[in-house]
Amino acid sequence: MLEKLDLTKVLSKEEYKERMPLLEEKLGKLQRECKELGIPVMIAFEGYGAAGKGVQIGKLIQALDPRGFEVHAVKQETEEEKFYPFLWRFWTKMPAKGRIAIYDSSWYGKVLKERFDGRTKEKEIPGAMRSICSFEEQLADSGMAVIKIFLAIDKKEQKKRFKKLMKSKESAWRVSEGDLKRNEEFDRYQMMHEEMLAGTDTDYAPWNIVEAIDRRYATVKIYSIVIQMLERKVQEAKRENQEQDTAKGTEKAVVPGDSILSKADLSLCYTREEYKERLKELQKRMEKLHGELYRRRIPMVLGFEGWDAGGKGGAIRRLTEHMDPRGYVVHPTASPNDIERAHHYLWRFWNDMPKAGHVTIFDRTWYGRVMVERIEGFCTRKEWQRAYKEINDMERDLTDAGAIVLKFWLQIDKDEQERRFKARQENPQKQWKITDEDWRNREKWDQYEDAVNEMLLRTSTPNAPWIVVEGNCKYYARVKVLETVVDAIEKRLKELS
Repeated sequence: MLEKLDLTKVLSKEEYKERMPLLEEKLGKLQRECKELGIPVMIAFEGYGAAGKGVQIGKLIQALDPRGFEVHAVKQETEEEKFYPFLWRFWTKMPAKGRIAIYDSSWYGKVLKERFDGRTKEKEIPGAMRSICSFEEQLADSGMAVIKIFLAIDKKEQKKRFKKLMKSKESAWRVSEGDLKRNEEFDRYQMMHEEMLAGTDTDYAPWNIVEAIDRRYATVKIYSIVIQMLERKVQEAKRENQEQDTAKGTEKAVVPGDSILSKADLSLCYTREEYKERLKELQKRMEKLHGELYRRRIPMVLGFEGWDAGGKGGAIRRLTEHMDPRGYVVHPTASPNDIERAHHYLWRFWNDMPKAGHVTIFDRTWYGRVMVERIEGFCTRKEWQRAYKEINDMERDLTDAGAIVLKFWLQIDKDEQERRFKARQENPQKQWKITDEDWRNREKWDQYEDAVNEMLLRTSTPNAPWIVVEGNCKYYARVKVLETVVDAIEKRLKELS
């Protein structure tokens, strides 16, 4: 692909001056339309060293309102960033609706420079490519305009530009030893680019290759590409606004076979004495294992879902009682605020993922997308239906990065829930736990049960399983959660020994 490019293309100064004012005007207008329609835009610049990424980004932003964009210069991972999955730092730099984020180099470093330097192993490349494609697909499906631009020059031109930069003290720092090595091994590095382009060129996020030896030609082509793709996205957004699928999603879920929740044996229970004995022993093991997680730099993600009054808080409290508070955090998930609603629904959860060696516990999770948002009509049918794959992909990114991921559903029956609701109402110290919304949700029990069964079926995977916890007896539920977490950690440590 790259070796067949015609890099001799040029644009005269006169033609450049004639075309640019119209292109700049169009791009400025499109930025305003994207803001009005709430379209987020990500523009990723990749290409060979000295191909002119910085110059072209500088040209591109001249037509943009500086209040509506941000440029991210993506360098080698910091020590902090190395403790997270490689896409974490890009999820956290995602633009809100109506804003533009421009990346000088991007998430492709994992399969380019890091691969060339040996920091990404060859066996990791297929998984990294899969994660990148999934990342871009999720963003595109959510309405993001994902624009990828690759600046191409040849070995001779690159070497000439490096020499020019190195002649001046003011610019010599821009040429690293790595740049020179990649120029020496240009063919090997080009092969990596070819594989990257072929493996990640998709309908939802296509690559746009720009012949970049003549900078005027490159500038005009980049403007034309960005304008064309934004025009298409604006038209799509207008059409979707007119044809918005507002289905509430309350139709009965299609779950083959018996209900997963119906198989839970809610008669399981421990006596108070059995509970105290098991709890003490498990918490002692958990205290030791938590230290091992930190020492071995193993991240852990625990998600808790369940019926209102199902016992999530009590289970989390017993789980963390003997853990070092410096090594874990509990995130109670509420309805998204205005800032969170302006981003992809997974954005706020990526921001809270643990770094290596730490534990993050979510009291309610990203699964709200396929439960409450689905039932209450806060998202469209298309959005919650594709969320199953998006969630599975996110959890796979976490486990591929070494995280232990466990998800607990605390199951109680309708009678037990009613008993707990009434007990809360009658106890002045617990009345704050019960709201009118809890009673309203109870009226939709059957709809939620159908949605939960479908969720468990579609998103329980070997690496990120769902554990249904029989919760009518709080003693049993708390012990089962602790046992499951302890067993998972001990299993991981055994695999590493």
